[in-house]
Parts: sequence; C-alpha cells; structure tokens
Amino acid sequence: MLKTVPTSLYYTLIVSLGGFIFGFDASVISGAIGFIDVEFALTDWQQGFVVSSPTLGALFAMLFAGAISDAIGRRKALIIVAMLYFISAICSALAPNYALLVLARFIGGIAFCSLIIAPVYISEISSAKHRGKMVSVNQLNIVLGFALSYFSNYYFLQLSNSDISWVKELGIDTHTWRYMLGLETIPAVLWFTLLFFVPKSPRWLLLKEKTEEAKQTIFALFDAEEAKSQLNDIQSSLSEKTWSLKERLGFLNAKTMRYPLFVGITLAIAQQITGINVIFFYAPTIFEQSGVGTDAAFMQAVWIGMVNVAFTIVAMLTIDKWGRKPLLIVGLCGVAISMTVCAYGFKQATYEIESGDIAEIQIVAPQLAEKLLALEGKVYYSDVEFKQSLQRTLTTAQYDNHQQLILNSSISMNAPLVLFGIIAFVASFAVSLGPVMWAMLAEIFPNQTRAIAISLVGVINSLTSFLVQLVFPWELMNFGAAATFFIYGIFALVSLALVVRFFPETKGRTLEQITENFQSR
Repeated sequence: MLKTVPTSLYYTLIVSLGGFIFGFDASVISGAIGFIDVEFALTDWQQGFVVSSPTLGALFAMLFAGAISDAIGRRKALIIVAMLYFISAICSALAPNYALLVLARFIGGIAFCSLIIAPVYISEISSAKHRGKMVSVNQLNIVLGFALSYFSNYYFLQLSNSDISWVKELGIDTHTWRYMLGLETIPAVLWFTLLFFVPKSPRWLLLKEKTEEAKQTIFALFDAEEAKSQLNDIQSSLSEKTWSLKERLGFLNAKTMRYPLFVGITLAIAQQITGINVIFFYAPTIFEQSGVGTDAAFMQAVWIGMVNVAFTIVAMLTIDKWGRKPLLIVGLCGVAISMTVCAYGFKQATYEIESGDIAEIQIVAPQLAEKLLALEGKVYYSDVEFKQSLQRTLTTAQYDNHQQLILNSSISMNAPLVLFGIIAFVASFAVSLGPVMWAMLAEIFPNQTRAIAISLVGVINSLTSFLVQLVFPWELMNFGAAATFFIYGIFALVSLALVVRFFPETKGRTLEQITENFQSR
C-alpha cells in the first residue's frame, strides 16, 4: 500500500497540472480586463464576452471531449489540450484588437475540456479509498492557478506603476495586460512535456481490449492484491461487450441513467449559477465597486486566491472521511449566507460627490471636475442610479477612464463587510461545490458511458458559466451589485434543497459498486 499512493499520486500531479493552467487562464483575465476595456473601448456586453469567450469555447469542446477521449485515449486528448493552452496564451498576448482577442481566448476555452478528461483519468488510476483525495488534487491545482494569477496580476500592476528602466524597455508599463495573459505559456509548455511520461488509463485500455498493457499499468499502480481486485472489477463490468459510440450515446436515454444524470446536471448548474466564476473572473472589478481603489482591489483578489487554496485543502482532507453530501450541505449553506451578506453590504452604500472630492479630481482631470459640478451635493442610494447619472453627465471615454476614481471619492459603505462576505463565499465554495462536483462526476456514471456522460454534464456546466459571466457587467449596471448577489444567494438555497432531498453518498465505494447502486434506484 505504501507503493500505491506515491505512484498514482505522481501521475495525478502531472495530469492535474492542467487544472492549474485552467485556473490561471480563467482568472488572469480578472486583472487584465480593466486595461483591455480602456485600450479597446469595450461596451458592457463586449467586456462580458472577452471574459466569457473561453467558456463558450469549452461549451463546444465538451460536446466532443468525451467521445474523443474514448476514441484516442485520455492521455493523448490531454496532450492536445496542452498545445491549445499554449497557442491561446501566445495569441491572446499578441492580439491587436477585440475580435482576435476573443478568438484567441475562445481557443483557450476549447482546452477547458481538460476539466472533464483529467478527473476521469485520475479516477481511473485511483483506488476507492483514495479516489476522492486524488480527484481533489485537480481542484487544488485549479485554485492554485487562481491564486498565482492574482499574485502575478498584482505584481505586473506594481511593475507598471514603477520607474524601473527594464520595465519601460520591455513595455510592461504600456502593455501590462499582454504580459498578464502571456505568462501562461510557461506552465503550458511544461505540462505538454510531462504528459508524455504518464501511462494510459487502464480502464480505457481494457475498453479497447488492450488487456496486457492494462495489466502492466494496474500492477504498476497498485500492490498485487489490490491490482488483482481492480482488474477483476473492471473486467467484470466490461465483460458483456465493448459498446460502440452510437450505443453509448443511446444508453444516455436509458432509465438507469436518469438518476445519475439528474445528480450530475444539478451539480453542474449549482456550481456555476451561484456566481463563483463572477467572483473569480471579476474580483478586482467587484472590489473596486466598494471604493477601495485599484491597488487594494488587486490585493484583495490575492486574499481570495489564498483562501481558496486553504479551504480546498480542507476539502481534500475531509472528502473521504466526511463524505461528499455533508460537504455540499455545509458549503451551500455558507454560499447562501455569504451572498446575503454581500447583498446587504452593497444595499447600504450611498454615493455623494462633495466639493472636496471635486477639488481632488480637479488635479487629475480638470475637464472631468467641471462636469461633476452638476452632481455636487446629490446623494444617491443606488449604485445603478449613480452610474446612470454619471453616464448622462460624462462622455463615454471619461466614464470608462475615470469611473473608479469617482467611485473612490463618492462612495460610503462598509467595504470590510463586503470583503468578508466574498471571502466567506469563496471558502464555502472551495470546501464543497468546487472539489465535490468533479469527484462525484468521475464516480456516478458507468464505465461504458462515463466520458460521454461527463461531457454532457460539462456542456451544461460551461453553458451556465458562460451565461453567468456574460451577463454580469450588464447585470451590475442595470440591477446593481446588491440585487446581483442576492440572486446568487437564492440559487444557493434552491441547490441546497435539491442536495438534501435527492443526493446520494458515494465515499468509500468502488466505481462499479456506485454504478450498481445508482442503477438499483
């Protein structure tokens, strides 16, 4: 047994590096989008599309990811994914306009299908006892990617504001966002190289009737006794026949698949509709809405990354002890409460431009200060009303370039309360929906249909994520921050009710035992 965990963990760490790149790719835009908005003069919808375009790419990729990984193997599919990440990072950093930036990020989104291929591979090389932890390693790498992107964004922001000679020579001060996005090329190349050293999935090998190679892999991963048990279980589950793609697709409609699909689809929607990617991908923007300033907003995003990592580790340590369902219940309760706190914090905010504020703005932007005299002394109790008033008073360029400066000067609110709410939200998500969803998706479907079923669920997950990200800038402008966060809290309560009422527990069971249990319902 001492041999089993290190061997499978070694390959798990390599494969889950894709999760790290996904996390970095997905959240690095949170720091870059402000610079991109100014450079390309984006509308609210264009801003939302720059952020969400990778998820749209993932939506299309996940339609085919399961079938492709079944056809060519999990490892080969991941190698292709690594190459796509590299191409996307290079093209994003060099994009000369809005359209090509969206296209480059769309290509990177195609690589997001690693989110479903990697957990499948990891679950297929792990023992039942350690499978939850092993699959959660992928989620840990995702949140490490989130955290590093926030650190790197903050670092590049500080560099861009410095007077260091090499910063100006390299153009970091004028092309800050390009360096933020281009940094991803380094882990992408590393992952591409390391993937050639991992074995093929033993379950996939047996699906393809490559019995000898499968035996070699299984006996390399497990001690002799467990290897024989694993081999017997897999062969027993595949003993009837090897299904064609058409048969696997047809089986998705079978009565025995309804319950696992219901669980999977519920998880997929709940993970995204509660707003997690809005927090991750727009973190500095959200914090700037509370008036803390750009530097402080980027630093608070770093705190989000650190909390995310810490509580993902908590989930890894408890997922095989406490089980999947208890973590989901605790986490969703936390999400509902924390989103309510954020909604309350923004609801209490007031906005007023005073004479002293205009005097300070006069130093930075004299023409802006003159126009703001028309709003002096007026108190606004809604961020929507205040922003709409600014848009009527200022030109589009003035509003885009100086919105944060005006917010900092005029807002009065309990910013620490909002920071607490968002950090509590991230902690609640990290201990539940984040790792538990991927662990359960890798467990609840039969061997023959696992990859295709997870693809279907992945498509729904990506579609939900895309829509939530796309509408957020418009939502923020038209509904306001308070209403937006309150909506996420309502969705968390609905998800909690479904989990409590319908979800099973899968900890400590083999994949074959879980399948048998689901089919008996």
